Amino acid sequence: MDSDDELEQIRRRKMMEMERSLSQEREVEEQKRYQEAEKARKQQILRQILAPDARERLANVRLVRPDLAENVENQLIQLASMGRINRLINDSDVRDILGKLTEGKRETKIERR
Repeated sequence: MDSDDELEQIRRRKMMEMERSLSQEREVEEQKRYQEAEKARKQQILRQILAPDARERLANVRLVRPDLAENVENQLIQLASMGRINRLINDSDVRDILGKLTEGKRETKIERR
């Protein structure tokens, strides 16, 4: 009888572990779906407010400085959601924005030894 009780406890523990791992997998899948939906929403908004050449410029910037591209995209999306963008943003506008954001960060340091 004692071994039957132990066996039943082991089965219960295994079932609980399987349920926990299954719920964690579901949670991870749900997070992935949410992130993909959010990414699709952002891309849709950017397609509406950016000209094709501006989207291409941001894609090129993303290859070199993903943090900068993400920052610009988030700012543009925020401005669009507030209704402050009333025309299509073109390549020169994106270059101006990028220039203003990277203006103070390009310092050349020369040390003399």
